[in-house]
Amino acid sequence: MTQKVAVLGTGKIGEALLSGMIGSGWAPADLLVTARRRERADELRARHGVTPVTNAEAAKTADTLILTVKPQDMGALLEELAPHVPADRLVISGAAGNPTAFFEERLAPGTPVVRVMTNTPALVDEAMSVISAGTHATADHLTHTEEIFGAVGKTLRVPESQQDACTALSGSGPAYFFYLVEAMTDAGILLGLPRDKAHDLIVQSAIGAAKMLRDSGEHPVKLRENVTSPAGTTINAIRELENHGVRAALIAALEAARDRSRELASGTKD
Repeated sequence: MTQKVAVLGTGKIGEALLSGMIGSGWAPADLLVTARRRERADELRARHGVTPVTNAEAAKTADTLILTVKPQDMGALLEELAPHVPADRLVISGAAGNPTAFFEERLAPGTPVVRVMTNTPALVDEAMSVISAGTHATADHLTHTEEIFGAVGKTLRVPESQQDACTALSGSGPAYFFYLVEAMTDAGILLGLPRDKAHDLIVQSAIGAAKMLRDSGEHPVKLRENVTSPAGTTINAIRELENHGVRAALIAALEAARDRSRELASGTKD
């Protein structure tokens, strides 16, 4: 039986998900979208061949609802959807900080909810999506969610209690790497390189290092040691990183991100 999937509040990540699903073999005719602006909905139809609908129509028609609106808009969306969502619909949340209980309390009793934290590399089909089951979600629901988000990268199942930690590591993770590249580019300029050359050197080094981490099976310590010669340039640089507490700063930063995710989940906005 054909499964219809609706992406509600289709922004950049939602559109990347649509594109990935179509590239993985999903028929555009089975994909529904909602958008706040009519112009955006028409753009999605023209670009991907998907069908724009209202939120109520999506709830009545689709077998799976993927909610990609901002966390602060989720309550209003659920209030709109609740009268139209049968308890056999799978609801997937892509909003940071909202626990599955938030949805279960607002939807029909027994509605299966799956929580997903993905990240911006979904835009290039290299996302890390972390998946957790709500009270009523089954193994089949998780498998279906993996099929959807696997279209834009890798997926990982975790208990929902670990979602805040995963948000800190992978949800926010790309920003840390962009920050590091920015800092290293500035260092390259300080060392006398033009910005464009410094950027190219660092970006390609980052791509190569990431592929080695993913494909070699080696521990990052081993890979680092392979570059670190006795009394060489690399060990001198690493000594300075340790002297300036970079490792401790990273640990503290991720703890801060995790704590903020917990605050958002509890309703603390400031």
